[in-house]
Amino acid sequence: MDTQQPSDPRPIQQVIEIAIRLGLTLLLLVICLNILSPFISLVLWAGVIAVAISKPFAVMQEKLGDSKKLAVTVFIAIGLSITLIPAIMFSGSLFQTVTHIGLGIADGTFVVQPPNESVRDWPVVGAQAFEVWSNASSDLTGVIQGNRDMLADYGRRLAGIVVGLGSGIIQFAISIIIAGVFLANSDASNSALRKLSRRLRCTRGDELVDLTVATIRSIAVGVLGIAAVQALLAGVGMVSVGVPGAGLWTLIVLVFAVAQIPALLVLIPVAFYVFSVESTTVSVIYLLWSVVVALSDTVLKPMLLGRGVEAPMLVILLGAIGGMIYLGIIGLFLGAVILALAYK
Repeated sequence: MDTQQPSDPRPIQQVIEIAIRLGLTLLLLVICLNILSPFISLVLWAGVIAVAISKPFAVMQEKLGDSKKLAVTVFIAIGLSITLIPAIMFSGSLFQTVTHIGLGIADGTFVVQPPNESVRDWPVVGAQAFEVWSNASSDLTGVIQGNRDMLADYGRRLAGIVVGLGSGIIQFAISIIIAGVFLANSDASNSALRKLSRRLRCTRGDELVDLTVATIRSIAVGVLGIAAVQALLAGVGMVSVGVPGAGLWTLIVLVFAVAQIPALLVLIPVAFYVFSVESTTVSVIYLLWSVVVALSDTVLKPMLLGRGVEAPMLVILLGAIGGMIYLGIIGLFLGAVILALAYK
């Protein structure tokens, strides 16, 4: 008579125990990720800044007698100055301007100058702009009262943009400090990154790390660098002809240039304004200057974007634009890096 032996329950128990441990480990990782999520963007930006600035930092360190601590201190001081001082000046100027306009409207001393007749000739919006401008110059209080809801909505949007911009500047300042820590420990950071890449990609790990570094530097120079040049030149032109709020318009040009949106969308309306208040000669010179500024990226981009990167410029550019649409400004770098790595 055959007797059936009872099955051994130990393998089933081991599988259950492993599943429970994996589940608890995964839960712990998810909780840790949620806890650290506010700092992920800061660390990513710090890594991008550290990589982008590593070559100039090495030169500065050599000039300072190979003192890494002193070089890091100088880098953080310069970075925070470049980030915070213009922000403080801009916010102070904006506050004073808004306060001055508000008090002037309240006591009736703020006057809008009537538009020039040439405003009527502006394409598409000329007639409407002339009418609104004329009404504001003759009865500003009435225009404000008649458009109270629309102006309140625009005010809330503007306040939200200013708050978001201020938050972004503070986060960027923190990232600069973290980048200084990365630069102070650059050898250890580089070694750890290369060990990780070798483990993930075996023999091609170092190659992919070098590609990542080159891509980040290429975007820093070929996108942000060109955008800064365009904004600077646009600002010089607007200040030269006395455009009101030139600093704000310059900031908008910078944002558009980073987003790869044609700067002419900002500069052409400003040129219309210049034509309405300046002589024809000055206006034509400013218009030509604006066109040169807006088209300068078509000359500079092929020279700078993708230089030193073993991937086509189109791959880098598409990665930067698509990454920014998907992930925001940090996507400029992440998108280009991911697409370059995928291409390789």
